[in-house]
Amino acid sequence: MSSSNCDILIQGGGPVGLACAAWTLQKFPDAKITLLDRNPINDDLANADSRGIALSHGSKLLLDTINAWPKESAQIHRVYVSQAGRFGRALMTREELNQDALGHIIRYRDIHITLRQALRTIQAKCPNFVWRHIDKEAEENNIHANCIVHAEGGLFKTQDWVESGRDYGQSALVGLVEVENAAPHHAWERFTAEGPLAVLPSHYGPNILNLVWCGSPESSGHRLQLSDADFLNELEKEFGSRIGRFLKIQDRRLYELGLNYRKEITKDNEVWIGNAAQTLHPVAGQGLNLGLRDAFLLAEKLVGVFSGSAEDQSPVDIQNALQSYAQSRKIDRTTTIGLTDFMARVFTSNLAPVVLARGLALSALQWLPPVKTALARQMMFGRR
Repeated sequence: MSSSNCDILIQGGGPVGLACAAWTLQKFPDAKITLLDRNPINDDLANADSRGIALSHGSKLLLDTINAWPKESAQIHRVYVSQAGRFGRALMTREELNQDALGHIIRYRDIHITLRQALRTIQAKCPNFVWRHIDKEAEENNIHANCIVHAEGGLFKTQDWVESGRDYGQSALVGLVEVENAAPHHAWERFTAEGPLAVLPSHYGPNILNLVWCGSPESSGHRLQLSDADFLNELEKEFGSRIGRFLKIQDRRLYELGLNYRKEITKDNEVWIGNAAQTLHPVAGQGLNLGLRDAFLLAEKLVGVFSGSAEDQSPVDIQNALQSYAQSRKIDRTTTIGLTDFMARVFTSNLAPVVLARGLALSALQWLPPVKTALARQMMFGRR
């Protein structure tokens, strides 16, 4: 096979594109796939994103199938949800769901590198797989493919497409905060007047926690510029001292928050997955989890088409397979996008009826176990 011709072209060497290639090749080693990757050929990703990312237990089960689970991760056993200065709180535990963990926190760069390593292992048995590291867009235009998978990813306001969505007028300040005598494997999500404030475990140890503090761009920018001592004082005022005294803050960075999503994720022989299909608010930690489910289910459809006879690989058959994929993802995408958008908007409203409804909803989660279990399972495994 010429490197300029293939059955499947995957554009994007981030976690979702890598995972899609790996799952397709695992099921069909002879697949004629070209992966276009703008990252360097080695794993020295100097500018890689080191922030903590929430991965569900369902994502762990998927990544385990290709030996792509990072060695360094932090489990979440208990999640506390509350409103700042308002009534209503809920507690979720792994025991309630009979799971080893409710979720996991992993550095984005570790997920990225582990998937690269897993794909290299699979690549050894795949004679038709071409992994091209490119730095020019012109190189993409020289490749003919029967099916094009867009997995270019990107963050809100860094993408070159805007179809449908919402600008929440928020930024997320992320960093690592040291907490005195913090309880291990506990996560806290507190909804403030400006947005969610989350303190999550990290693999650095029980006292070094991931911080995600959402607020207006002005407030977030102000907090970014504060001295460490002043920042910790503001954090304690907003969050309280229930988890312990805040001692240190490091590696503060800002990310703009919003929703982008494509109404149609397929067109002719093209399909969009991961952040190329939808970019979500981090309030429920669902962005990468949804993208990995995209990649896993698309791989099944691609194998079904390209592992068959040549007669089954006509343009019409490929389009039908992609349309079948889009239909199979409709419920999960709609539910996850809708739930995340709802939480991002409702939990920042200060209107009295909304505040009351929020408190009642959190109380309902606590006192109606079936409702809480259904929500937790959606977060962990999605909907198929």
